[in-house]
Amino acid sequence: MNMDFNLFMTDVVNQARKEIVAAGYEELKTPNEVEEALKKSGTTLVMVNSVCGCAGGIARPAAAHSVHYDKRPDHLVSVFAGQDKEATAAARDYFTGYPPSSPSFALLKDGKLVTMIERHEIEGHEPMAVVQKLQNAFEQYCDDL
Repeated sequence: MNMDFNLFMTDVVNQARKEIVAAGYEELKTPNEVEEALKKSGTTLVMVNSVCGCAGGIARPAAAHSVHYDKRPDHLVSVFAGQDKEATAAARDYFTGYPPSSPSFALLKDGKLVTMIERHEIEGHEPMAVVQKLQNAFEQYCDDL
């Protein structure tokens, strides 16, 4: 039974990874990758991925759909809470003033956090409501394509 559960969870994690990569996000799996990505100039959207239902049913679909907009971040990246723990911790070091939250989104400009969409703003909401929150942030902080 335990072996079946482990295989199931591996499949769930792999599917979650594939979804976010297919949406155009770069997975960051190490603290060094996080440091390199988050210090880039311009705007960077960080999706803190997870295996919970609200990540699969709301956050990842919102991450995919939100970037089809006139204004969007220069860089799209993702860390996976509970899987790539050191990379996630390194990313969260940039999210000053916010407790750990997954799934969540952080928008950085020139390596500085400008806004955050936390789990409580995702869980229980419709995906399009989260898309709207993301696009409002893009409108405020990102340049036209």
